[in-house]
Amino acid sequence: MPEPVTVVVPAWNGERWLPGLFASLAAQTQQPAEVVVVDNGSTDATLAWLAREAPQARVLAQGRNTGFAVAANRGLLAARTEFVALLNTDIELAPDWIEVMAARLAAEPRCASVACKMVRLGDETLLDDCGDVLRRDGVCEQRGHGRRDDGRWDTPGEVFGASAGAALYRRSAVRDAGAFDERFFSYLEDVDLALRLRLGGWKCAYEPRAVARHAGGGSSDALSKPVAYWTARNTVLLLSKHWPARWLPLVVYRQLSWLDAAARAGRLGTHLRGVLAGLRLLPTGMGERRAWRTKPERIEVAVPRRSWRGPRARGHPRSGF
Repeated sequence: MPEPVTVVVPAWNGERWLPGLFASLAAQTQQPAEVVVVDNGSTDATLAWLAREAPQARVLAQGRNTGFAVAANRGLLAARTEFVALLNTDIELAPDWIEVMAARLAAEPRCASVACKMVRLGDETLLDDCGDVLRRDGVCEQRGHGRRDDGRWDTPGEVFGASAGAALYRRSAVRDAGAFDERFFSYLEDVDLALRLRLGGWKCAYEPRAVARHAGGGSSDALSKPVAYWTARNTVLLLSKHWPARWLPLVVYRQLSWLDAAARAGRLGTHLRGVLAGLRLLPTGMGERRAWRTKPERIEVAVPRRSWRGPRARGHPRSGF
């Protein structure tokens, strides 16, 4: 018997994407045990569409935008199965996605999560994410992002972590790791969780046979603050929680390069506001460091040495890394 899977969808003003998502769920070779939609106070027709077109889904209405991390945690708490798939609203799954992902997680008892191959919705030859990689300069890279799907990312294996836009999690492992840190609100909360899982001795599998099509930016354009603000803020929060002082020269180099890139792109003010917001979270982040030093895995193993500049850093195309 295959392991049952609950699908959790954090939603915010994603009504235009829901028909594609739910059509792909209906076409799955292994049907989800349940679909839980956690709505973050949508002001479009999301709730009306769900009531009309997907009455089988269990809808948890937050009433306001609490952020992705809070919505994901509420969905994970509400799930009635050990395997939980997190999906963005702007995702469409290949018909065997749940079946393939569940089989991989069931076969790997030391894995807390499985990352899939994510491609662009509308251009499936273009990769979006093939599992995440975290570097010691504080950068998280999405493997393959922006590159053509030429077969280089077709080998199953292990990656640092999974993008929570389309990932399968072992609920008990996520719970024991403290779930998503709700201070992140949106962006990098999945990176922080992946790091805490690895520090706890868990691994993440990469399963390229499971394909998800991702539109990208499904609701980010409507956020009260730009994506650049959240990534700058949340990078500082992530580093304050975990990074050893000996890696600070790498971090300083990367932060200076980001300042230069933001200035060239006309986003310097947004970037600086995000960094300052992150610095205000330093005391709480650093206050948690002692707890992670007692975990089974060392930070040097969880974030192994790899190139952090030049072509071998494998940054996104045109990223300037």
